[in-house]
Amino acid sequence: MTTESDITPSAADRHHPMLKLALELGPLMIFFFANLRGQWLVERFPALSELGGPLFVATGLFMAATVISLVVSKIVLGHLPIMPFVSGIVVVIFGSLSIWLQNETFIKMKPTIVNTLFGVALLGGLAFGRSLLGYVFNAAFQLDAQGWRKLTIRWGVFFLFLAVLNEVVWRNFSDDTWVAFKVWGTMPITIIFTLAQMPLVLKHSINLEPDGEK
Repeated sequence: MTTESDITPSAADRHHPMLKLALELGPLMIFFFANLRGQWLVERFPALSELGGPLFVATGLFMAATVISLVVSKIVLGHLPIMPFVSGIVVVIFGSLSIWLQNETFIKMKPTIVNTLFGVALLGGLAFGRSLLGYVFNAAFQLDAQGWRKLTIRWGVFFLFLAVLNEVVWRNFSDDTWVAFKVWGTMPITIIFTLAQMPLVLKHSINLEPDGEK
């Protein structure tokens, strides 16, 4: 099994940027709408009732969609993107525990665990002189060493912020509110944060020579 291991973007990454976005957002959208229409899905597909209530049905479909997105990514892009791959592993493990034990806590804590893992990994990587963020954004842009370091610090802190935010929401609001926040809250916040980093990205961008010009 191959994951992204080079900060140089592959040809597939450059040629299929929208596919990468769809593969990452698709499972989340399925999770949201499955939770929203959980009862309707059970009525149409009675076998889903074995999973439990709407949130458990949504979790089961979320797990299936996540696995499918990783398989498609492997086939079309030729590798498994690091962040979706790690997140997918946690989704399957904690989603399975949630359904098996009929305990929503496991799937609700998944974003907390994943974001904390990413935050600690990014900030910890800098302690060893490595900017791991390059493995995540390799298809989007190329930065100099100082740029990757600054961006890595910002994203590391941002992931830890998302972890804390998820804990606040799922512990203090309803299931529907948490699911809506996971899809419609986290994503806009992430997009706004990403756009806010563009001045830094532009300042530290470098040109990447095509293979034929080396």
